[in-house]
Amino acid sequence: MEYRINKRTGDKISVLGFGTSYIAETEERDAVAAIQRAYEGGVNYYDLATAAGRTFPYFGTALSGVRKNVFYQIHFGADYASGTYGWSTDGETIRRSVEWQLANLKTDYIDYGFIHCIDEVADWKQYRKNGAFAYLMQMKEQGVVKHIGLSSHTPDTIQKVLDDVSVDMLMFSVNPGYDYQKGEYAKGSLDERSAVYSRCEREGIGISVMKPFSGGQMLDAAVSPFGKALMQYQCMQYALDRPGVLTVLPGMSSVEQVEHLLGFFEADEGEKDYSVIGTFSPAAAVGKCVYCNHCKPCPRGLDIGIINKYYDLARNGDSMASEHYRNLEVKADACVQCGHCEVRCPFHVKQEERMKEIAAYFGRNGVSGD
Repeated sequence: MEYRINKRTGDKISVLGFGTSYIAETEERDAVAAIQRAYEGGVNYYDLATAAGRTFPYFGTALSGVRKNVFYQIHFGADYASGTYGWSTDGETIRRSVEWQLANLKTDYIDYGFIHCIDEVADWKQYRKNGAFAYLMQMKEQGVVKHIGLSSHTPDTIQKVLDDVSVDMLMFSVNPGYDYQKGEYAKGSLDERSAVYSRCEREGIGISVMKPFSGGQMLDAAVSPFGKALMQYQCMQYALDRPGVLTVLPGMSSVEQVEHLLGFFEADEGEKDYSVIGTFSPAAAVGKCVYCNHCKPCPRGLDIGIINKYYDLARNGDSMASEHYRNLEVKADACVQCGHCEVRCPFHVKQEERMKEIAAYFGRNGVSGD
C-alpha cells in the first residue's frame, strides 16, 4: 500500500480507499470479509455515502476492533431513515441519521464530517438555512467531528463553498470522461476542473475521488463516452496524478474485487499507462500536459510530467511548488531539444518550447539548474 499525507490534518491516508456505493447489496458475511481484507491490505480510508443503511452494521462488525487505525468519511446530509439513501438539508433529520450511523458503526467520533452533495449554490444556501451546517459545526466544536469535508460534482459551487468555509477534504468526481466533459457528472470545463485541483493542492485540501470509473462506464466500450474502454488501473492512476488527490474510492463489495484493486500496487507501468486517452480526447485537451509520463524515458533524465506539474501549480499560486522544483535533480534547463518526448506525447504537447518556458519562469523566480 502507498500513503499520502493530508497537509491540513497530518493524516496518513491510503491512496486506495474503500467506496461503499453498492456493498449494501452484498450479504453480511461476504461484505465483512471484503472490508476486513481491504484493511489487511493496508486500506485505511472508508467513505460511507452508501446506497442503504444496512452497510453501517457491516463496518461496525468488521472494523470496530481497529477503529483507531482507520478513517471514516461520514456525510451530514445522507439520511437512511427509510432504509435506503436519501438527501436532506434539515438539521434535525441529519442529527438523527448521524446518531444512528455512529451507533451502528460502534464508534463515538467521526474523522471527516462532510457537507454532503452540494452541487448548486442554492443547495449550499439551503444547507445553512435549514440547520445542517450548524449541526455539523456543533459536532466539530464538541470534538465528535475531527475534520470538515465537502462533497460536490460542480467546480463553481466548490469554489464558492471553499471561499466560505475552511475545508480539510474534498470529495470530487474524477475521471478522464468528466474532465473532458463526457458523462452525467461532467460538470465544469477542463480549465474549471483544473482550477479545483490546483486550489486544493495549493491550500493543502485533500481530494478523495468518487466515481473514478464513471459508474463503470469508462470500463465498457459499449457505454464509454469515448467509445473505447479503459482498465481500472488506468483510471486509478489518472485520478492519482491530479493535483491534490490523496485517495481513490472505487466501490467494493467482495474479496475478489478487493484483491483485484490491491493488485494495482503490483502492476507494471504499462498496466497503469492512461496515455491512450490522448487518442480520443477532445480538442480542448490537445497541447496540455496531463502528466501521464508516456514521454518517458527522457535521454537527459528529465521527469517531464512532474516538471510540468510543478510549473502549473506554481503559476496557480502553490508556494511549495517552486521548492519541490528546486529539489529536482534534473530541471527543465537541462533539456537539449532532442524531440524524443514530443514524438511520444499523445496530447501533442510542444515540450521543447515548454521546457524553455518553465526554465525561464523558475529562473526569474530564483530557481535554476545546478
